[in-house]
Amino acid sequence: MERSQAPAMRLEPWVDEGGLALLLRLNTPGMTAHLGGPETHEKVVDRHRRYLGLDDKGRMFRITLDGETAGSIGYWETVWQGETVWETGWGVLPEFQGRGVAAGAARLVTAEARAAGRHTSLHAFPATDHGASNAVCRKAGFTLRGEANVEYPKGNWHACNDWRVGLT
Repeated sequence: MERSQAPAMRLEPWVDEGGLALLLRLNTPGMTAHLGGPETHEKVVDRHRRYLGLDDKGRMFRITLDGETAGSIGYWETVWQGETVWETGWGVLPEFQGRGVAAGAARLVTAEARAAGRHTSLHAFPATDHGASNAVCRKAGFTLRGEANVEYPKGNWHACNDWRVGLT
């Protein structure tokens, strides 16, 4: 009897125009329902440029399974409750959802943020009513700290859960 192997998951640095194509695929009503809806093409292009220029303020990655792009994840600096911390967020393409991709990628990005060595914690702020993203946080080892109101996108406040993982 042959054993099936789990697909090899990797985080590939965000270094080229392939990232823009991924962002455009993730910019659908279904994928952005908990984020305020799809962005204009110009805003997606601006986001891609910001990702390319994060330098030491964070990193963005393409999530790959056996070399095939499955989504995106990253971490970046934010100020939360008076402290500069890392924040993380992700998007997994519909054909890869429900297979543990986001939770696996969140564990990998936690290790990346820890290795960066700049901050003591990594936070995620999924909408309180986004069951799948809250489950990702739990499965990836984050601790729920409670509810908060978060502004995203700018001018749009909504109820989120504050999930945190220590990096030290």
